[in-house]
Amino acid sequence: MGTYFTLELRRVLRDPFSLFFTLGIPAFMFVIFGITMEYGDFDIGNGNVSAYIMINMAAYGAVTATTGVGGLAAIERMQGWGRQLGLTPMPDSRFIAVKVAIGVIQAALPVTLIYAIGFFTNAKALWWVWASSAALVLLGAMLFSLYGLTVGSLFKSENAVGVSSGLVVIFGFLGNVFVPLGGWMLTLAKFTPLYGIAALARRPLTEGYTVAMNSDALIEEPLWQILANVGVWVTIFAVTSVLLVRKGRERQ
Repeated sequence: MGTYFTLELRRVLRDPFSLFFTLGIPAFMFVIFGITMEYGDFDIGNGNVSAYIMINMAAYGAVTATTGVGGLAAIERMQGWGRQLGLTPMPDSRFIAVKVAIGVIQAALPVTLIYAIGFFTNAKALWWVWASSAALVLLGAMLFSLYGLTVGSLFKSENAVGVSSGLVVIFGFLGNVFVPLGGWMLTLAKFTPLYGIAALARRPLTEGYTVAMNSDALIEEPLWQILANVGVWVTIFAVTSVLLVRKGRERQ
């Protein structure tokens, strides 16, 4: 398992094109919307709006990074690597554990970059908010490691990368990450995969509240709804990924 983990990590770090987009785009969006705008200095909860946007963009960058796991899974399936691993003593659970671990390492890169930019610019929050929100972002990235593996296992080509990444953008808009939602759109957001982990990561800063579109009032986000969202999607992705990995090892 250690050897397989090392090989996977080297393969990820040798892809500068993917690293550029997983690091550059979220960081650029944070600079534009979280630093240059005047509203970034407004207070919210245990920090300011700039810190709120920083956490959102870090969550987006983290899940974007972990979706690369899905692309690798698709290529492996196309090349028959899954069936090759099936000849080894390594069980499906350890294969998935390696994928999740690689995904978390990928996620740590944009989180570190975006938090560093926020620290040296105008993002303000209590010290424990910085630490706890970053930890929650990485925890949420584990969910999307399973998501990437699930989507990747459904395809037999590199198209899985485009599909999984495109869906993450949609999930970002629907999940109250890119722009604040309100009304029925916010209700819909609570059923999407990215809502739970982003809301959970923001909670140390916002104390359980979020801003609403076209309104100065704050909207409460009950903790049980956030945890239910995360729990349901983790279960769905975990079960589906195991079933698809086992199917990928079967002879076609």
